Amino acid sequence: MTVLKTSLRNFLAHKGRMALSAVAVLLSVAFVCGTLVFTDTMGTTFDKLFAATASDVTVSSEDAGADGETSAANGRPRVIPASVVDEVKRADGVKEAEGAVSSTAVTVIDGDRDNLSPTSGAPTVVGSWNSNDARIMDITSGAAPKGSGQIMLDADTAEKHDLGIGDELSVITALGTHTAKISGIADFTVTNPGAAVFYFDTPTAQKVLTGSTGVYTGVNVTAAEGVSDDRLKQNVLAELGGGYKVLTAKETAEANQKDVEGFMNVMKYAMLGFAGIAFLVGIFLIINTFSMLVAQRTREIGLMRAIGSSRRQVNRSVLVEALLLGVVGSVLGVGAGVGLAVGLMKLMGAIGMELSTDDLTVAWTTPAVGLLLGVVVTVLAAYLPARRAGKISPMAALRDAGTPADGRTGRLRAVTGLVLTGGGAAALYLAGAAEKATEGSMWLGLGIVLTLIGFVVIGPVLASGVVRVLGAVLLRVFGPVGRMAERNALRNPRRTGATGAALMIGLALVACLSVVGSSMVASATEELDKVVGTDFIVQDDNGQGVSPEAVAAIKATEGLDRVTEYKWTKADFTTPDGKTGDDTAITATDPTYAVDMRIETVEGKLADAYRPDSMSVHEDYAKDHGITLGSTVDVAFEDGRTGTLTVRAITSSEGAIDAGAMYTSIDTLARYVPKKEIPLTAMVLASAEDGRKDAAYAALKQSMDRFPQYEVRDQTDYKEALKDQIGQLLNMIYGLLALAIVVAILGVVNTLALSVVERTREIGLMRAIGLSRRQLRRMIRMESVVIALFGALLGLGLGLGWGATAQQLLALEGLKVLDIPWPTIAGVFAGSAFVGLFAALVPAFRAGRMNVLNAIATE
Repeated sequence: MTVLKTSLRNFLAHKGRMALSAVAVLLSVAFVCGTLVFTDTMGTTFDKLFAATASDVTVSSEDAGADGETSAANGRPRVIPASVVDEVKRADGVKEAEGAVSSTAVTVIDGDRDNLSPTSGAPTVVGSWNSNDARIMDITSGAAPKGSGQIMLDADTAEKHDLGIGDELSVITALGTHTAKISGIADFTVTNPGAAVFYFDTPTAQKVLTGSTGVYTGVNVTAAEGVSDDRLKQNVLAELGGGYKVLTAKETAEANQKDVEGFMNVMKYAMLGFAGIAFLVGIFLIINTFSMLVAQRTREIGLMRAIGSSRRQVNRSVLVEALLLGVVGSVLGVGAGVGLAVGLMKLMGAIGMELSTDDLTVAWTTPAVGLLLGVVVTVLAAYLPARRAGKISPMAALRDAGTPADGRTGRLRAVTGLVLTGGGAAALYLAGAAEKATEGSMWLGLGIVLTLIGFVVIGPVLASGVVRVLGAVLLRVFGPVGRMAERNALRNPRRTGATGAALMIGLALVACLSVVGSSMVASATEELDKVVGTDFIVQDDNGQGVSPEAVAAIKATEGLDRVTEYKWTKADFTTPDGKTGDDTAITATDPTYAVDMRIETVEGKLADAYRPDSMSVHEDYAKDHGITLGSTVDVAFEDGRTGTLTVRAITSSEGAIDAGAMYTSIDTLARYVPKKEIPLTAMVLASAEDGRKDAAYAALKQSMDRFPQYEVRDQTDYKEALKDQIGQLLNMIYGLLALAIVVAILGVVNTLALSVVERTREIGLMRAIGLSRRQLRRMIRMESVVIALFGALLGLGLGLGWGATAQQLLALEGLKVLDIPWPTIAGVFAGSAFVGLFAALVPAFRAGRMNVLNAIATE
């Protein structure tokens, strides 16, 4: 009880000093809990949607996905005969069976030719209005569609794009473009996470989406009263006799959940990873806080030891303070985490993914994990300072607080740090020298961990040298004030090292990712210049193919010299060694592709691969399967027949563009795959006539104006798009890393604030002998800047090493250019100085307001 009372008294006595550490715990716990609540809420939203939309039993094509269709390569959904509906109705236990048609391989545009597809990545669904949809949607305006000239859409999409009854929409599919006017607007009775949904009547949907009125993509089956879904499924299967996919509502929901599970898991674990980085940075803040509090209470602890407190009691007293800090920070963090989750939901709503707070899900495990994590991390971080407190002898009561012994760095630390850093450097060297990316990535991970720990351990040793250099360069120009700032930073290298290490972690990751991102862009740009010999590229950035109608428009554009279609499909290869590889990708293009793309060949000429019944393979595949020029490969095309193709060229397996591709001609593909099953063109390459590039570019853009889903780019546009994509990804990562950097800034603030308290008498004496308030504030600001720049130097140096090694692994995948973004590195370094200035504002202000006599009288 005495230990608890002492801990509570000390905790409350230093509550101001504990506040910043509590904020660090709060932020880290909030990020963890917010991530868990957000992803659990997303899961609940999708669970409710899938459960509401699934009929008791669904019948679809055997090759279809869980939702009744696949993203068929030919742009059409998988279908079943309309006669299946009558067969299903004959099964025992069927109350009702209704055919339905739907497809996601569509684009819908309004009268201004604006694409109505969601920007969040959610699908655009066009289907037939049926009783199953009527269960989850209420028509709030107008009426259900009737006839080919009418279409209905969901209320969310109508609101986003300011659409109303009578407005004209065009539905673009692989079969062509169909125009209709809005007859009605329907609202979901459950939360729609962001899909854009459009409805025709059934005959129109059949014609527009499949090209035939005698087929459906699925049959929705309702069970009679007292018949379970499992029993109904068995009865339907018995009636149909196989050849179809039959799923219960539960199975359909589970299959749909798997489709979104991967996306949610990536988001969840990525965000938790950044929360872990914030926790790691917070550990340094907590260690620093308790180390300085213990140092400042040296005399107090010595007196406690003198009157009978044992080492164990002193140790437990500090740990109980840490426990209180962890509990307070974690409890507040759990509450903040729920608020953060709501904020993330609003943010996702702004970019098109609708999540309702009605579905807010806070599982009991979320606060439990947050509290456990926050408390355990805080107590573990305080363990070393607590041990140090327990070792204080009663004689320490005779000395001033914060004795010089507190600032010594041991030889063991230096040796350990050098060994870890050396081991990490060796691992990074082995990663860079690896011949396979998979092998090198393991060494890279080990090298990052060891060098990071090594720099943390050796930080106090490095602080002495680095701070002196920074002081000589930056501080000496400020005269005596600058020298005092340098000495203050040097007086406790352990503290300076720990404070700088907190900032080092975030900046090391920023520098590493900057190098990797910049190198990827530079490598891809060089590869494009080296390989691409075409002027223009037309494609759908969402991965849907280019429709035949759009391809025809491209080919009809004036000023173009040649147009090359690029398709790909899957096939089962049977090679000369007798092995069969399932679902191997094969690329089918026009023969002009050999001119448009300067693909490196090891043997033969790529142009020969476009001869009838011919193909190319890449070098690694040829070696693995004993293939040489003239070898034959049996190719069983997806949705087609098997053909025997002769290998006429062997291409290099390296390169960032089309690495590992195997080519054949579109004519050869058409020989073995029925016309209806031939995949859509994935990309179209076009080259202008000599001297007409600008005119052809303008004409091509005009030709594609009625197809807003496709992007028309020249090589410059393509490079910029690539740069923007990587830049957006990096900016998102930098945003998540900002949490760790904020916690690091709190660490600098806390270190300076406690340092000012520790030096109260010293500050009073300096003020008494003539140091002005302005000079005092400048001294503290410069000390903060030096600490921040010390952390920045370590972090940027470490990050550059990691990034350069990672680029060596990317070189094995064809991205061979190392590009260091010096402007970004310089900007981060300069920004660190501003971070130091910002962090020192409050401590410097408080120091400047100290009463001189009271400061001198401080014990």
